[in-house]
Amino acid sequence: MDGFEKPIGDLSASTKEYLDLKTDELKLKTAEGLSLAFSKFFGLMLSIMVLMIVLIAIAFGGVLLLGDWIGSYAAGAFIMAGVFLIVLVVLIFLREKLFLNSFVKLFIRIFYGESRI
Repeated sequence: MDGFEKPIGDLSASTKEYLDLKTDELKLKTAEGLSLAFSKFFGLMLSIMVLMIVLIAIAFGGVLLLGDWIGSYAAGAFIMAGVFLIVLVVLIFLREKLFLNSFVKLFIRIFYGESRI
């Protein structure tokens, strides 16, 4: 009977080692995917914040410039607000194409494809 128990013990040990290695591989892939996703997210947030600062400076300059041209800073502010409202409406109409589809493709590439984007 001792001869039959040894291969089963070896198979059991090999199976356990295989499952441990697969678990470690899953943990590493998950960590890689999450770190890549978070780095993309925080990079995007940083870019958005810098873009917002630039847009605020442009808007302020535009208000001052329009105010000088038409003689009223309040009217310049309303004109600039109208420009940003038009941009907002365009972004709302294009939100799926611009944002949703690109984020879905990004996450599919991160978790299922190449990690280099």
